[in-house]
Amino acid sequence: MKYVIIQGDGMGDEPIPSLGNRTPLEAAHTPNLDRIAGCGRFGLLHTIPQGFPPGSDVGNLSLFGYDPARYYTGRSPLEAAAMGIQLREEDVAFRLNLVTTSGQGDHIRMEDYSAGHIESAEAAQLVKALALQLGSDTLFFYPGVSYRHLLVWRGGPLDMTTIPPHDITGKPAQPHLPVGPGADTLRDIMARSREILADHPVNRKRAAQGKGVATQAWLWGQGKAPSMPTFQQLFNLKGAAISAVDLVRGVAVYAGFDILPVPGITGYLDTDYRAKGEYALAALKTHDLVFIHIEAPDEAGHMGNAAEKVKAIESIDQLIAGPLLENLPSLGPFNILVTSDHATPVHLRTHTPAPVPFAMASHTQLAAKSQPVKYGETEAAHTGVEIPQGYTIIEQLIHHPQ
Repeated sequence: MKYVIIQGDGMGDEPIPSLGNRTPLEAAHTPNLDRIAGCGRFGLLHTIPQGFPPGSDVGNLSLFGYDPARYYTGRSPLEAAAMGIQLREEDVAFRLNLVTTSGQGDHIRMEDYSAGHIESAEAAQLVKALALQLGSDTLFFYPGVSYRHLLVWRGGPLDMTTIPPHDITGKPAQPHLPVGPGADTLRDIMARSREILADHPVNRKRAAQGKGVATQAWLWGQGKAPSMPTFQQLFNLKGAAISAVDLVRGVAVYAGFDILPVPGITGYLDTDYRAKGEYALAALKTHDLVFIHIEAPDEAGHMGNAAEKVKAIESIDQLIAGPLLENLPSLGPFNILVTSDHATPVHLRTHTPAPVPFAMASHTQLAAKSQPVKYGETEAAHTGVEIPQGYTIIEQLIHHPQ
């Protein structure tokens, strides 16, 4: 038996006037997702437990089958795992975004949480510059992918409040700076990073090319290394994961999944969708379950771009779901699930804890005639099917009727 999960990050949304008061899922042409919904089980899934931040860390833990109330310790330790960083017991990891801000002093404004989706090679040079001037025997800087990087504070405090930069796009930064024990150190790093990056050659080059400039580091998402059983210990299944994003790969690392290196995947709108599907099919020859993560819908949501979000969803349908539905029967019996980790409404440009549509179907159900259903928020709600504990979705996929 084979299992496939298609996770369109941030696909959930709210009605948008420019889309005829439809959500991006409802406006997108998705015959393959519609087919899964029309053949099998279709409804709403709560991936974010009450009281938890509506982030991809919590949402993906749920989708991998781990109860966030039991296993969530913060976002950044998951990213550290994907980067091959072994955290000590006393280490606290922080996500370090390279961001674009404007203004000075108390009048700094967050313009772009991603510094124009800076390229990884350029970003690595900037992080190196930060490490040379701000690193110490307790503060360690690690370059990651695009704008997503890591700071590890050995012996650092954990109980402080930090805010994701994508939550404050277009807003003043001052009210959202870190607060609590150790916050002064973080604020100092963030302030000094502005001086270090101000005249860096990478930024001069990007400015000359009309690209977004990384004006400073923004620290958030702290946590310590979690202790988790592997997926195989929990479900007796061998898993593989496809993602260009360290966070999702980090969850997969802790779950004991094999991380599949797929050329051309970027964690952005220009990712190679088709390659994700092709590598997933190949992996199913040696694995029981493949988790396919696509970041593009979430990025479009953070950009406030409804048209790009619709385009990303249609690419998932046409270039991943379609070929999978065509070729999976050759591998024998299978169950397939399509869902999301959270909603990222275009008009908010950040995450919400709203339940998201899910659909799962078996090979035998897909061989039968599909009901005329539109995979989206409205019809998912009308089914009356609602799963309140998102982390149970894996067991339900495994035991879905054949």
